[in-house]
Amino acid sequence: MDGALSLIVLLVVFGGIFYFLLIRPQRKKQQQHEELIDNLKQGDRIITAGGIHGSIVQVLDDSLLVEVEDGSRLRVEEDSVVEMEGESEEDAEQLEEAKESKEEKTENDGGNE
Repeated sequence: MDGALSLIVLLVVFGGIFYFLLIRPQRKKQQQHEELIDNLKQGDRIITAGGIHGSIVQVLDDSLLVEVEDGSRLRVEEDSVVEMEGESEEDAEQLEEAKESKEEKTENDGGNE
């Protein structure tokens, strides 16, 4: 009886770990991707899963007309968009760091006068 109870507790603990380490982050990432797709508009610079960089010329029903650097236009599925150029996590972190260092510099300059 005691062994069965400990087995059940162990399964529940492993289930919780599995949920918090795998399922929950994947759902969050999927929700962020859906928000990205819903907010796409003409003129946005995007990167597709295939590594194509371009800007949106026209938003169609479930695809996009994208113009690449040499002027070629490609039709791609909305779901193939991975990120908007300039909107990656690294860019956001660098922007935040630059903003903080600028604020610190402004505070230091203001204190010397």
